[in-house]
Amino acid sequence: MKSTWILTVVAGWLASLPVTAAIQTETVEYREGDAVLEGYLAWDDSITGKRPAVVIVHQWKGLTDYERKRAQMLARLGYVAFAADIYGKGIRAADADEAGKLAGKFKSDLPLLRSRVKAAVDHLKKHERVNPGRVAAIGYCFGGTTVLELARSGADVQGVVSFHGGLGTSLPARKGEVKSKVLVLHGADDPYSPAAEVSALQNELRQAGVDWQLVLYGGAVHSFTDWDAGADNSRGAAYNERADKRSWEAMKQFLNELFQSGQ
Repeated sequence: MKSTWILTVVAGWLASLPVTAAIQTETVEYREGDAVLEGYLAWDDSITGKRPAVVIVHQWKGLTDYERKRAQMLARLGYVAFAADIYGKGIRAADADEAGKLAGKFKSDLPLLRSRVKAAVDHLKKHERVNPGRVAAIGYCFGGTTVLELARSGADVQGVVSFHGGLGTSLPARKGEVKSKVLVLHGADDPYSPAAEVSALQNELRQAGVDWQLVLYGGAVHSFTDWDAGADNSRGAAYNERADKRSWEAMKQFLNELFQSGQ
């Protein structure tokens, strides 16, 4: 029953997207230093010329079909989408315990985390279909944490979007160094990033002079965009269809603003 419900939700989303798109996909090997990484690229082959691009950073289990589907959804909107690989080729978590260890390794080494996500951005900028001056990054859960670190690092991307990501950091943004606009999409009842952490992020971004937005979704907890997270808020992580759709629309508006203005 659960699988049928998930497929119905995904099918409904895909049916609402343009049917003229000729979506192409490719598994891509790239590197960060000596580390071999394996990402996933999606684009609409019916569009000619260079276009804006979006890096997608995965949740704590690593790159999965979830991020691949999101990449295809972005490709149908006209972007070149690249689902990044932070952990490394063939390194994927089999369960929550392993996922926690993998995510923890990078959260405790923010320079390494920032270097891994920047490698994905740099790789995407070199693609023949990409306008390298019009690149953004989005991320889910661990990926949301990652794209906020990308922004804090002063990376040359136009904007970042965090979906229910961890908001705290040991290397806060410094005034004048953040080049990205920031959109944070967060569950108002997320127990993993409580009100104090949300408030601290706002103060951090304000003091750093960042162009930022924060949207809180009432009734939503952690993982509210994850189609496979179930619907039991008492677990602290659950899918919320309303927040999922609203946050996707907020992201679309944010990207439109970024790329139409060219700033």
